[in-house]
Amino acid sequence: MHNVPNLVSGPEGCTVLVNPDDAERCGVADGQRAVLSSKRGSIELTAVHSEAMMPGVVSVPHGWGHDGEETEMNVASAHAGANVNLLGDTERVDEISGTAVLNGIPVELSAAG
Repeated sequence: MHNVPNLVSGPEGCTVLVNPDDAERCGVADGQRAVLSSKRGSIELTAVHSEAMMPGVVSVPHGWGHDGEETEMNVASAHAGANVNLLGDTERVDEISGTAVLNGIPVELSAAG
């Protein structure tokens, strides 16, 4: 879907939603580039302050990160976003399904740069 021009037009689609109080505590302004880091990796994306987010929680959409060298999707590459899977811990699995844990990943937020 990210390779269809009409679907990636408008506001940036891959952002981190963060509670304004958390953002202030971490020194991240609304609209500023931010870094999310986990024990496995880190990603950089634009922070968007949102009162809808509970303190201590951030939200990042999945399905982005189209900036790999082998990506053959011109539109998607131009609007790459960040690959949230880079934050996942390969040691953590869901006990019932045996699949990777895809949410509830502990991260730290900081200003980029």
